[in-house]
Amino acid sequence: MSETVDKVISVENIDTRELYGAKNVYLEQIKALHPKLKIIARGHTLKVLGAKGDIERFERRMQSLIDYYDRYGHISKEVVDQSFAAGFTTGDAPKEGSTPIRDNEAIVYGNNGIVVKARTENQRKLVNLYDKCDLIFATGPAGTGKTYTAIALAVRALRDRQVRRVILTRPAVEAGEKLGFLPGDMKEKLDPYLQPLYDALNDMIPPLKLQKFIEDGTVQIAPLAYMRGRTLDNAFVILDEAQNTTRSQIKMFLTRMGRNAKFIVTGDVTQVDLPHKSDSGLVRAMNTVKDIQGIGFVEFDRSDIVRHELVKHIVDAFDRQDKIEEQRRREAREQKESEKEITK
Repeated sequence: MSETVDKVISVENIDTRELYGAKNVYLEQIKALHPKLKIIARGHTLKVLGAKGDIERFERRMQSLIDYYDRYGHISKEVVDQSFAAGFTTGDAPKEGSTPIRDNEAIVYGNNGIVVKARTENQRKLVNLYDKCDLIFATGPAGTGKTYTAIALAVRALRDRQVRRVILTRPAVEAGEKLGFLPGDMKEKLDPYLQPLYDALNDMIPPLKLQKFIEDGTVQIAPLAYMRGRTLDNAFVILDEAQNTTRSQIKMFLTRMGRNAKFIVTGDVTQVDLPHKSDSGLVRAMNTVKDIQGIGFVEFDRSDIVRHELVKHIVDAFDRQDKIEEQRRREAREQKESEKEITK
């Protein structure tokens, strides 16, 4: 007869509300699958009593369930059954009908079963360039998924341990508002400018794990000014809204690249919020480095817009209005030149 032992298993890196399910439905299912074991849940620990071999098997399969959640961002009754019936590793393909189906275009599996994948030709081009280039410029209109795709690549690189940290940054440039008039301290003033980056991460990393990553510096979200003086090794770094950088700022950012680093720069050259649009350094930087081997370029267009279908029409309407206004300015300049010639 096997000796009864007990072991405490830590489940600190997962939200137990997700692991145990609503009203502990998954926890009760796990207990039912292990009638020979006594399982007691206490916060982020499980105390297990039973035969040593049964406990070791249980621990391996519990870890496979946690690994599954880390990769796919959700748990179901079917997933619990699969995990504790035979166990599976994060590289296994889930069974049809109970879990999301892996496909070649999936970049990362997010929370609640979200599959983040390249949905347009230029998004696929960005994903393909990742394997070939350590620095990529991705430019184009709003809503084309430039930043979202870049962040998905960063999360995948972190999960696959290709990098040790992910750093997301953007210039804190007002788009009509003034930082000084916003309430709170400096962090509270800046957070609204960085919120789109938090939103994307919240789709792809479980909340508890994301909070831990931010606390220990594995994931860093900061204004561009905080990059000065740093050397970024073993990091995946994304500069968002790069059209709002000056030439000296973008030069500063690009020269932060350290060993085993991946840099992606995203921006929309039609939405410059600097006081003088001509101060934008994004286009000048791309022209400066365009002939350097190992740097990739992806130019998104209106066909890549993946937001509400009205966004494409809105972008078209603004483009048409910009052309009309540019034509009016040109005619006004020509009229002034003509009047000068007449006065001579």
